[in-house]
Amino acid sequence: MSAKPASSAASPSAPVKLTPMMQQYVDVKRGLPRDTLLLFRLGDFFEMFNDDAVTASKLIGLTLTKRQETPMCGVPAHAADNYVGKLLALGKKVAICDQAEPAKAGKLVRRQLTRILTPGTTLETAQIDAARNHYLCAITHDKHGLHAAWLDLTTGEFKVATDTRPENLLPILTALDPAEIVTPENALPAWQNAAHDHANPAHAALAALAGFCATRLVTELAPYQFELNSAPAAIATALGVLNLQGFGLENNHPALGPAAALVYYATENLCAKPENLRSLQEYRPAKTLLLDPATLRNLEIFNSTRGTRDGSLHHAINRCATPAGARLLERWLAAPALDLAEIHRRQTITGELLAMPGSLSALRAHLQNIRDIPRIIGRLQNRLRNPRELGGVRDTLAQLPKIHDALAQFAPGTTTRIQKEKIDLLPELHALLARALADELPNDINEGNHIRAGHDPELDRLRALTTGNKTWLSDLERAEQERTGIRSLKVKYTGNFGYYIEVTKANLHLVPADYIRRQTTVGGERYVTEALKQKEKEIFHAEENALARELVLFNELVTAVLDESIALVRTADTLAELDVLCGWAQLAREWDYVCPTIDETDVLEITEGRHPVVEQMLKNPSAGSPQTFVPNDTQLSSSDAQIALITGPNMAGKSTYIRQVALITLMAQVGCWVPAKACRIGLVDRIFSRVGASDDLARGNSTFMVEMNETANILNNATDRSLIILDEIGRGTSTYDGLSIAWAVVEHLHRDETRGPRTLFATHYQELTQLEKHLPRMRNLSVAVKEWNDEIVFVRRVVPGAADRSYGIQVARLAGLPLTVIDRAKTILEKLESEDTDIELTAPTPKARPKKKITVKPEDDAQMSLL
Repeated sequence: MSAKPASSAASPSAPVKLTPMMQQYVDVKRGLPRDTLLLFRLGDFFEMFNDDAVTASKLIGLTLTKRQETPMCGVPAHAADNYVGKLLALGKKVAICDQAEPAKAGKLVRRQLTRILTPGTTLETAQIDAARNHYLCAITHDKHGLHAAWLDLTTGEFKVATDTRPENLLPILTALDPAEIVTPENALPAWQNAAHDHANPAHAALAALAGFCATRLVTELAPYQFELNSAPAAIATALGVLNLQGFGLENNHPALGPAAALVYYATENLCAKPENLRSLQEYRPAKTLLLDPATLRNLEIFNSTRGTRDGSLHHAINRCATPAGARLLERWLAAPALDLAEIHRRQTITGELLAMPGSLSALRAHLQNIRDIPRIIGRLQNRLRNPRELGGVRDTLAQLPKIHDALAQFAPGTTTRIQKEKIDLLPELHALLARALADELPNDINEGNHIRAGHDPELDRLRALTTGNKTWLSDLERAEQERTGIRSLKVKYTGNFGYYIEVTKANLHLVPADYIRRQTTVGGERYVTEALKQKEKEIFHAEENALARELVLFNELVTAVLDESIALVRTADTLAELDVLCGWAQLAREWDYVCPTIDETDVLEITEGRHPVVEQMLKNPSAGSPQTFVPNDTQLSSSDAQIALITGPNMAGKSTYIRQVALITLMAQVGCWVPAKACRIGLVDRIFSRVGASDDLARGNSTFMVEMNETANILNNATDRSLIILDEIGRGTSTYDGLSIAWAVVEHLHRDETRGPRTLFATHYQELTQLEKHLPRMRNLSVAVKEWNDEIVFVRRVVPGAADRSYGIQVARLAGLPLTVIDRAKTILEKLESEDTDIELTAPTPKARPKKKITVKPEDDAQMSLL
C-alpha cells in the first residue's frame, strides 16, 4: 500500500455544486493517503461516501444507500470502534473526522481530522489483542545489510537493530510478527525481483525478506523519510532529549533511518507527536538465542499449525493473570536470553515462589486485579481518554499494598524479596483517585457522572440544579395532565427539538390556547409553552456547566496520573515480570517441572524429558480419556555424542521426541523450569529445525525446494553451539536422491574433527545407520515398538541402537487402508526385499526399481558408495 496523497479518488460522484458539509468532506478526503477510508461525523453517526461507502459496505456488510445519487453508508458513533476494528483486521486504513465543537442550530459544525487508524498504529482497546504485543516495523536494506526499527505505540516500546547478515535479524522480526511494515517506495518490488536473481549474492536474503513482507500490510513512504542525516534530530525531538548518546547510539547508526520513518508515520497517523516515547534501545542478535522463521513455525512457538495460540508453546507455559505479563512472555520467547545471570535470576525467583505456596497463591490472586497500566498510560498520553482508564489505575494502585505484603513474606535478601523494592505504591495518587472517581464509571467521558459526589463543591451545586429542574419537569407533566384532562400527555426530550409536550391525535381538541405547536408527527402533535422554554434554558445551562466542570476535574486527574507515569510504568514492568514468574511457579507445581542447570558446557542432557504441549493435551479431559506421556532421555554433546540418528516407524514418536528436546532447550534459556526429572544444557546460540512438508507455490517453490532452502539455511549458519533437529531430510524427492542428500548432510554436520552442532536426525533411511561405524560422534537411537501377530504396539520409548525396519505397512493398516491394498503391499515388499524384480503386476504400471545395497568403504573415509 502507498501513503501518497489521493487525487481522483477524492472527487465524489456528486453534483458539481457541493453543500458546505460535503465541501468539508471533500477537503479532508483530498489530504488523506491513498486507499484510506474516511469516517465523517454527522450527528450520532460516522458516515462514508462514494467509493469509500461502496468498499466498506462490501467488506463489513453495511447497508449501502444513496442521497442525491451519492453512495453512502454509516455506523453509530458509539459502536464505531468495533466496525473500525473489522476494517483494520482486513488490512484497511481508516481516517476519523470528528466534530470539533458542539452542534448549534443554523451553523455548520466545524470538523477536523483527529487520527488515521492503521493496523500498526491503532491504540483503541477494541482493535488490539490485550495479550499480544502490537508492533509497527520499518525496514531498509542496502549493501551494508538489513536495518530495522520497531515500535509498539500502545506501550512506547521502541527498538532498532542492524546486521550485515539479514538472516540474523529476520528471526526476531518474524517472532515480533508486526501488524504493519513501513518501507521506502519501490523497495519491496526491488527485493522481490532480486530474490529471483540467483546471480545476486544477496538473493537468498532478499527472498527471505520479501517472504517476510508478503503476508503483512506494507506501507510505502517517500525515501527521504528514511534519510540518516535528519534522523537523529527527529528521533531526539520525539523522545524529548537533546541527543541519542544517552541511549548508547551514535548518529550514524544505520537503523536510525527506519526509526525516524516510524516517528514520522506515527505522528501523521496520530495527528500529533506520540507522547509515550521515552527511550530507544538497540537490539543485538548476538545477545539472544535465534530461532529462524521455519523453526518458529515448525516448533509452534507462538501459534499452532492451525494458526491459533491454543496448541502453541506460548499457550502451554502461559499462566499469566495480566495482559502485560502475557506480552512479556511473548517478548522473552521471541528473544531468549544468552545471559546466564539473567537466566539464573528468573529460575531463582520461580524456585522461591514455588517454595512459598501460600504467598504464591496470594500474589496470583492480587495480580488478577491488576489492570493494563502500560497501555492505559499510552492511551492517556496520546489523547485517548475515558473514565474507565483512570478507574483501572485506581484499582491497580489498590492492589499494590497487598502485593507488597505478600512479597514481604520472603526472607530478606532473596531475589523475590528484592522485587518488592521495585514497586512504587504511590499512596497520594491512589487516595486522590479513590476520592474523586465514582464507583461505576462510564466509558464515554461526555456521559458525565464519573466524578464522585462530595469531591468538588461546585460540581455538587451544579448537579443539584440539574436534579431540581428534572423534578420540575416531572411535576409539570402531572400538572398539565390534570389541567387539560389529557392523561396520555407526556413531557419528552430529543436532541433536535429539546423538551416538548406530546399530545396524541385523539386528544388534540383538548389542547389549551397557550400551547405553541412545534411539530406534527404521525401519532399527534408536539407543543411547547413559554414556561417550558425558559426551564429548558435553565436545564441546558446547568447540565452544560456540570459536564464542563466534570471535564475540568477529569483532566486534573489525568494530569496527576501522567505526572507519575514513569513510576507507574516501572511498577507495571515489575508486576508483569512477577506475573510471568508466578505463572511459571504454578506451572512447575501443576506439571512437576524441574529447574534445569544452564552453563557454558557443550552438553545437552535431559532425564525423562516430556513434550510440554503434548503432555498437557493428553491429560486434557476435552481430548477424551486422559493419557500419560511417556518420558525419554537425551544425551548430546558437541564434542562427544554430537549426532543422534533416530529410526523407527511413523506414529511411533520420533517427531515428538526431537521437538520436545528443542522446546525444553528453549524453555530453559528463557529461564522457565522444564518438564523433566533432571536437565543440564550448555548455552545454545541458535535452534534450527527442518520438520514436516510445506510448499511455497506463490514464489515457485515446491515442497522439496522449501525443504532444501531450510536445510541450506541450517548448514550455512549453524555453529558448534547450535541445536539442530531434522526430520526426514530428503523425503521430498526420489529414494536414492533423498538418501544421498541425507547421507551427505550427516557427514557435513560431522565434518569438523573435534566438535559440531548438537543434532537430532529422525529418518526412515535405514541405510544411514551404517554411518555410526565410521562417524565417531554419531549415535544410533530408535523408537521401540512391540510386535504381535503382525500388529505393532507403540511404546514411545527411545532406546539405543537402530531400528531393523520401518513398519510402514503396519502403520498403513492402522490408518485404515483397505485390506486388499495391505495384502498387495506385503507381496510387493517381499519381492523387493528378496531383490526379485519379477513382480506380477495387477495393472499396467512402471517396472519397480530394484533395491540396492549401500555399503561404506572404510578406506573411503565414510563416503557413500552405491553398489
